[in-house]
Amino acid sequence: MAAGYAALLLLVFFAQSYLIYFPQRKITFTPAQEGLPYESVAITTVDKETLHGWFVPAPVEAKGTILFLHGNAGNISHRRDYLLTFYRLGYNTFIFDYRGYGKSSGSPSEAGTYRDASAAWQYLTEIKAIPPSRIVLFGESLGGAIAAWLAAQKDAGALVLASVFTSVPDLAAELYPFLPVRLLSRFQYNTIDYLLSVTCPVLVAHSPQDEIVPFWHGQALFQVAAEPKLFLTLQGGHNEGFIFTRKEWAMALDDFISTRLGAPSRSSQQLHF
Repeated sequence: MAAGYAALLLLVFFAQSYLIYFPQRKITFTPAQEGLPYESVAITTVDKETLHGWFVPAPVEAKGTILFLHGNAGNISHRRDYLLTFYRLGYNTFIFDYRGYGKSSGSPSEAGTYRDASAAWQYLTEIKAIPPSRIVLFGESLGGAIAAWLAAQKDAGALVLASVFTSVPDLAAELYPFLPVRLLSRFQYNTIDYLLSVTCPVLVAHSPQDEIVPFWHGQALFQVAAEPKLFLTLQGGHNEGFIFTRKEWAMALDDFISTRLGAPSRSSQQLHF
């Protein structure tokens, strides 16, 4: 039994990346399929990986720009409803795949995803010449840790954390209580520590029914976030409780962002979900 447990520890230690990242290479959707105008973008990271993304402009003068950092599974083509929601609310959206996802080169790693986020920020601020104060960092699940890291480095207009964990070791300790995961973990993604250095407005959205990232993670993140901040209670499981699911959640998101960016929010009559 001791030998078997030791073998399990070794397996978990060396195979952690397979427990963290679930990339898919095949692109199954493009914005054009929903009639959205978009630019296919290739950006280069400081360590020479090439990332693929889409820039979807707002239908009229943009109220701001969403830099979307997706979760650990799939790729950008699995975020159709986010693109539609941001478009309808009147925001530009830049969504990209981390290294190893979709059409992006390389293999994912924690340090690599941070470099990828920095490259995406550089694209928006330097190539697109968008002022940092007009950029909203939106992080979904694992992407929330990356977004919080970036927000601690840059002066973004706002940060949105949707169904995000406090840290990988915290989450792993709940998922694998029979393992000394805090000693074994080679990944941190320490969202709660990054938030301590974030000065922009923060919106935290989480569901009490989230079966993968327990509700207390969202509550803990909200507690340490600086004002101004807002907590949005969602409903449904981790892969069901999305902000775009209900119009009132999308409206709350828009009201929070537009207020912070000094832009008019959309009325519920203008939105068609």
